[in-house]
Amino acid sequence: MSNKYLINCQHGGDDLEKATISLIVGGAAAAMDGETAMFLTGDSVRLATNGGADGLRAEGYPTVDELLEGYQTNSGQLWVCPACANARGITVDDLIAGAEIAGAARTIGFINDGAKVLM
Repeated sequence: MSNKYLINCQHGGDDLEKATISLIVGGAAAAMDGETAMFLTGDSVRLATNGGADGLRAEGYPTVDELLEGYQTNSGQLWVCPACANARGITVDDLIAGAEIAGAARTIGFINDGAKVLM
């Protein structure tokens, strides 16, 4: 049984509640000692930029930057969609520590290696 988990986070500031839920699920998976990757697509790529999560909070939830920090503290990987980043003018130099540009091939390879897709 594989202890690999993939979370596809599609939302950022455009829908903070959906972004937050992805981060909560990702944080839980990472805390369970599984290899966890979050593939950031669409507006969520902004969350992995320097200052991109600052001050973001869905009502009734922890802040996005707190959730990101917890996720990364538990060795959660942040994979930023290259096409989505490019469409928004985001380069590798804009990314927070630990985030990386990683596309469909890496994501599909992770799934082929047994990762369970949680979202």
